[in-house]
Amino acid sequence: MAKVNRLSEADHALVSAAVSEAERGTDGEIVTIVTDVSDAYHDAALHWAIGIMFLALALFAVFPEKIIALLTWLASGWEHEFTLGEILPVIFVLLALKFLAVRYILAWTPLRLALTPRATKARRVRRRAIQYFKVGAESRTMKRTGVLIYLSMREHMAEIVADEAVHRAVAPEAWGDAMAALIDRVRDGHPGAGMAAAVAEVGKILAAHFPKDHEDPNELPDRLIEL
Repeated sequence: MAKVNRLSEADHALVSAAVSEAERGTDGEIVTIVTDVSDAYHDAALHWAIGIMFLALALFAVFPEKIIALLTWLASGWEHEFTLGEILPVIFVLLALKFLAVRYILAWTPLRLALTPRATKARRVRRRAIQYFKVGAESRTMKRTGVLIYLSMREHMAEIVADEAVHRAVAPEAWGDAMAALIDRVRDGHPGAGMAAAVAEVGKILAAHFPKDHEDPNELPDRLIEL
C-alpha cells in the first residue's frame, strides 16, 4: 500500500460530498472516520521480548558450554571450575540485556506493526471501530440507521459497523462491494477516493432497505473525520 500520511482538503471534500449524495436517497446516516493507527501494540513488543528471552534461556540450557566460554573470556582466559553461583548471574544479566534490546528495537512503530500478527491487528481495528461507533453513531438516529465506515491506515484495514435496524435488515456479506471498493483504492494510495467509493456502495444498500422519508432530518455529520 502506498504511504499516505494525511488526507488532503480535496479528499475531505470528496468524501463529505459523497456522504451528502448517498444520504439523498435514504434515511440511513453514514459516518466516515480515518485514523493513522488503531492501537499502539505495545503488548506485542512485550510478547516478542519475553519470547526472545525464553528462547535465549533454552539455548543456554542446550549449549551450556557457551556460557562457560563467556565466563572463561571474562576471566582473561584462565581455566576455572565455575560454580552455579557464578554462572546464574551471568545468565540473568544476558537475559535482561536481550529483553531490553528487543523492547528498545520494537519501540520503532513500523517494525512493531510488522511483527504484530494480522489477526491481532484485525481484532484491535474492529474493537476501535466499535468504540468510535458507540460514541459517534450508535442510537443517535431516530430510526437506528447509522453506519460507520472506518479506515485504519497503518494496519491497512477497514471496518463497517451498523446500528441496530441496519444490522437486522442487512446481511454482513452485503458490505463486501463497499469494502472492496475502499481497499482497492486505498491500496493504490487514494484513501479519499476509496472512502467516497465505499460511501456510494453503502448508500445503495441503505437506499434499498431504508428509502428516503423527506421528513427525516440529517442527524449525523456528513464530513469526514480524520483522527
